[in-house]
Amino acid sequence: MTLKSYLWGMRLSTFVTFIAWCLTVYYIDPEKAGILGQALFYLTLFLFLTGLFTLFFSFLRRKISAEGNQSQLGMNFREGALISLMAAIFLFFQNKAILVWWDGLLVIAAVLLLELYFLTRQNS
Repeated sequence: MTLKSYLWGMRLSTFVTFIAWCLTVYYIDPEKAGILGQALFYLTLFLFLTGLFTLFFSFLRRKISAEGNQSQLGMNFREGALISLMAAIFLFFQNKAILVWWDGLLVIAAVLLLELYFLTRQNS
């Protein structure tokens, strides 16, 4: 798969997940839907943000350096998924009224440690 076709597929899937997230926000009442509605909200939000951040990191890496863009697709996707997971966790904690600054720092530290693990495993 070429870089161009990968990015167009990612753009299309990001747009579809954005539409799914908007429909979830518009049509599902979290009070009546219960845990299934909330799970659908967080899942569609996670998928949308993963696509958005993956495209953002691909754009940044393409502007910074022209070499090795195809080899960094996995890294772009991983970083986009980790940041999306962090955002979804923040929103979940805020929804449950348990988000405080040290919890936020712990989530950020966990994501950074996970990324460092993948980076060191990749280089060795």
